[in-house]
Amino acid sequence: MARFFLLLVGVLIACVAGARAGSEILAEDVNPIRQVVDGLHALETSVLKIVGNSRRAFSFARFAHRYRKSYEDAEEIQRRFGIFSENLRMIRSHNKKGLSYTMGVNEFTDMTWEEFRKHMLGAAQNCSATTKGNHKLTDVALPESKDWRETDIVSPVKNQGHCGSCWTFSTTGALEAAYAQAFGKGISLSEQQLVDCAGAFNNFGCNGGLPSQAYEYIKFNGGLDTEDAYPYTAKNGECKYSSENVGVRVLDSVNITMGAEDELKHAVAFARPVSVAFEVVSGFRAYKSGVYTSTTCGNSPMDVNHAVLAVGYGVENGVPYWLIKNSWGADWGDSGYFKMEMGKNMCGVSTCASYPVVA
Repeated sequence: MARFFLLLVGVLIACVAGARAGSEILAEDVNPIRQVVDGLHALETSVLKIVGNSRRAFSFARFAHRYRKSYEDAEEIQRRFGIFSENLRMIRSHNKKGLSYTMGVNEFTDMTWEEFRKHMLGAAQNCSATTKGNHKLTDVALPESKDWRETDIVSPVKNQGHCGSCWTFSTTGALEAAYAQAFGKGISLSEQQLVDCAGAFNNFGCNGGLPSQAYEYIKFNGGLDTEDAYPYTAKNGECKYSSENVGVRVLDSVNITMGAEDELKHAVAFARPVSVAFEVVSGFRAYKSGVYTSTTCGNSPMDVNHAVLAVGYGVENGVPYWLIKNSWGADWGDSGYFKMEMGKNMCGVSTCASYPVVA
């Protein structure tokens, strides 16, 4: 259990909780000078003393309670409330426009775009996708829609935490699906091994990397350990790989021709879930549902800053979309997933795509 403490107007109120949003506050504390808050009402009362009594302040208090937020003092509470208020205005303004997707409050609503980009995305990567891929197209008619979750090969949504290691989760997500497809059983693989050990293949741990380069590392290295053997810490560390704990080996990887959505669609339809990368811009962090589209993101191989896993496609309200698994926890977006508009290489989604062949 992790402990998070909220300092409020001379009285330190402690919220003791688990790391995941949605669990109950535990009414216990070892320090007698702290008043323990058990429940939402007491937290609301304390927060309102600092930020004032308003509907938005109540929303902020509920937000802080739900996501187990940790604020050092009254000054930080006021600053986070200001950021929350600005983001809430953006969300409400967007949702009034009736566009193809909606925004919503999530754990990032008290963060500035600069903070979010620093902690969640890392540096933009120079995508290594080839100008001509090696995925083989066929003349077989594609199904109108596809969702690999229906075959039970897609592993549960994970959470990368405050580490720009999305590329490792895209990699393990694709490998876990490929393993389940090949061997008929699930497996959870180590993101931390990639964070700690794959640097020689032009990856940078919590500062970014690419699945295509991760596949090359795993192929060269001899395998990827299981999650249990090499657990995730959400920070850079020393390589502790052991060949005795290998969960999967990579025989090869298949690249999608840069920008070729027809190839990507064929691969998702007939092969398996595919690692993709794209450019996240500010509003995307508040995505809640619907088909995401943007006029501000780019599709250059130099723009990609977030790697994810395409697990299907379909059409919603006449708009074709990619169904994509994210790594920001199951509470983000549509149960950890989002839909991205298809047919425009939106935000570079087909710029840097690949999938593994496992053993």
